[in-house]
Amino acid sequence: MAVQTVAANDNASTVDLGPAAALSCRECGERFPLGPIFACVSCFGPLEVAYDLPSGSPEELKKRIAEGPDNIWRYAPLLPVPSDVADKPNINPGFTKLVKADNLARELGVTGGLYVKDDSGNPTHSFKDRVVAIAVEAARAFGFTTLSCSSTGNLAGAVGAAAARAGFRSCVFIPHDLEQGKVVMAAVYGGELVGIEGNYDDVNRFCSELIGDPLGEGWGFVNVNLRPYYGEGSKTLAYEICEQLGWRLPDQIVIPIASGSQLTKIDKGLQELIKLGLVEDRPYKIFGAQAEGCSPVSAAFKGGHDVVRPQKPNTIAKSLAIGNPADGPYVLDIARRTGGAVEDVNDEQIVDAIKLLARTEGIFAETAGGVTVGVTKKLIDAGLLDPALTTVVLNTGDGLKTLDAVAPTTGLSATIRPSLDAFRDAGLAAAH
Repeated sequence: MAVQTVAANDNASTVDLGPAAALSCRECGERFPLGPIFACVSCFGPLEVAYDLPSGSPEELKKRIAEGPDNIWRYAPLLPVPSDVADKPNINPGFTKLVKADNLARELGVTGGLYVKDDSGNPTHSFKDRVVAIAVEAARAFGFTTLSCSSTGNLAGAVGAAAARAGFRSCVFIPHDLEQGKVVMAAVYGGELVGIEGNYDDVNRFCSELIGDPLGEGWGFVNVNLRPYYGEGSKTLAYEICEQLGWRLPDQIVIPIASGSQLTKIDKGLQELIKLGLVEDRPYKIFGAQAEGCSPVSAAFKGGHDVVRPQKPNTIAKSLAIGNPADGPYVLDIARRTGGAVEDVNDEQIVDAIKLLARTEGIFAETAGGVTVGVTKKLIDAGLLDPALTTVVLNTGDGLKTLDAVAPTTGLSATIRPSLDAFRDAGLAAAH
């Protein structure tokens, strides 16, 4: 992993980020004061937020959460945000629907209960609103004036919207050939949107250079120097799923993999709920889902390897097209520890899964959602996912963002003259 060094704000050790106590290296455990850094200076391992979690009875904490707002700030006692976060200008994402997908369950042969966590209901229609909302609070705390990111599309829109709402300047960087819907959605918020010739990994390398240059002074890159805080937003998916299931763990959960951060943080969130006594401590399995055209983690899992070898992405699932996923090794650890797996599906299977979810549950998923549904079907067929257990599948974005994926095979049933005879002749009238 490339390492960037950023001077921390002089007041970083005294900033108010709620229960966040320090940054801790995931590899060697060394701790650092809260600040805009993301890599350990001793071993170059990734940093993540360490907490002083709330004390008291689980029932009291559940009551406190239930009395909170219907967004991620209901979990403020478990997040790196100030206690008054709900009163600040933010896009307030979260508490999206957990859909009991009985029709899809019948199609897939699931008998134990199948749910779709549908994050297309967030303000910019993807789960990225969660992580950006947390990063905005860190950016405020550390005195940044510009929000930035490298993005495969959804994050660019989330940063643009959150920056506009919170009063930051924004300048985000994307691969030059993203889906047009994501380009427009990222640009409409009025910030700078810059296309980089190359894929996401090229964009990320450019941002790594910019963050160490005087040109980047005062910039908070949500997924670089603010990454430890940003990643914590994904924990709220775990919190919501368990609360919406009646404060219980799902038996199985299928999560898409881009950088792998979402999967690792969902696992972290589940472990925190167990530690706090909010859910019963029992086994659960985590499954990772990738597109075949960008499946470095899946390849490593199937090969029994601990090292994730980078790939050059070539898939319609552009939001997952990260060929060198930073959290790939940790995804492998979690899948193996929980008894899960990492699987992939090809572009044709992705499109079929998008249509299957839309046809059965009325949920139009973007390509990443097609990946999770397609992988779920593949795992069931292979006997790796138990259809008799409670299963949650993530849809992380809205299909309107990736229309190009389904447009070639989706359209009008017929074009007719405006007459009943023409309608009857077209054979579309319901049979009696």
